[in-house]
Amino acid sequence: MPTPLRTVYDQDHELFRDSVRSFIETEVAPYDDAWERQGIVDRSLYRAAGKAGLLMFGTPETHGGAGVEDWRFNAVVDEEFARSGYASVGLGIALQNDILGPYMLQSTVDGQKERWLPGLTSGDLIGAIAMSEPGTGSDLSGIRTRAVTDRGGYLVNGSKTFISNGQNADLVLVAVRTSEDPHKGLTLLVVERGMPGFERGRNLEKLGLHGQDTSELHFTDVRVPVENRIGEEDEGFYQLMRYLPQERLSLAVSAVAAAEGVLARTVEYAAQRRAFGKPVGSFQHNRFLLAELRTEVDIARVFIDHCVSLLVRGELTAVQAAKAKWWASELQVRVADRCLQLHGGYGYMREYPVSRAFADARVQTIYGGTTEIMKEIIGRDLGL
Repeated sequence: MPTPLRTVYDQDHELFRDSVRSFIETEVAPYDDAWERQGIVDRSLYRAAGKAGLLMFGTPETHGGAGVEDWRFNAVVDEEFARSGYASVGLGIALQNDILGPYMLQSTVDGQKERWLPGLTSGDLIGAIAMSEPGTGSDLSGIRTRAVTDRGGYLVNGSKTFISNGQNADLVLVAVRTSEDPHKGLTLLVVERGMPGFERGRNLEKLGLHGQDTSELHFTDVRVPVENRIGEEDEGFYQLMRYLPQERLSLAVSAVAAAEGVLARTVEYAAQRRAFGKPVGSFQHNRFLLAELRTEVDIARVFIDHCVSLLVRGELTAVQAAKAKWWASELQVRVADRCLQLHGGYGYMREYPVSRAFADARVQTIYGGTTEIMKEIIGRDLGL
């Protein structure tokens, strides 16, 4: 299916795109059904991704990486996993690259880089970030997981929920409260697998993204050394605000690519599936609907590519990221819904990829900041 002329990528990115597609075909497609059934991706997938050079592009060569500070390579990975329909795997990879990655690459000191970057880049270490708590959702000022200073480090107590990679994670970047100020009182600590008092709750059962492990995490007098603090004490909120635009753009990039993927598969289905002796796509209503969806997706693609260019130049604002995130994620849900309808009863069957695309899409308007929060950010920027 033709797409708008894209100028954000050059030949190196497109060659890399081919390698990502090959990786998905050989290392993901044969195993994805099993991961969906077991509710978690095998750790070997991350090691394979590391070996293929799909993780932590900005890691310096001295720590086993490529030292490439070009977020467009991240975006290519996000796009190809989303477009292929393997959203569970893609989310885990994006979490390592786009969400945890910036903290580990830009906010760590040399000793921390030496400890963590090689493993995160090779896939021997899997990361997660823990912000959400029961009752807080998108409200970071409501975080209640607390850390108090103790013998040169911190004692952490509290719980987190909806944590992606929660079961697989070896390193969890945890937002904790170190003082009472709603915003200035947050600090970021890395809690590592095996620390006494750090326990994982159940692997949560979700509407979609069944292969992506999402967990509750519990901290009971977990002793975290000061060497595991990211940045300075009480500066966590500002770090979170610094990196959230990239996280939200990553979700938007995936959303548009997922919409492109499910739409392309639906057009193919509509051309082959017959009703009343004609392809279902030839009926005017269906043809017009597919024309509308194609147009909306193309328009979104142009805007998201523009935002990628802004991020690469260091010019993407929180407001622009909010616009991209809410519009692209709502579009993904709408496209998946309409495409499922065009499949008729077959669309409701799990064996048809469109049913999974529908279920996987729904969370996109929730995590990373809900649509309502995104509109609040934009509205405030209007002075309202």
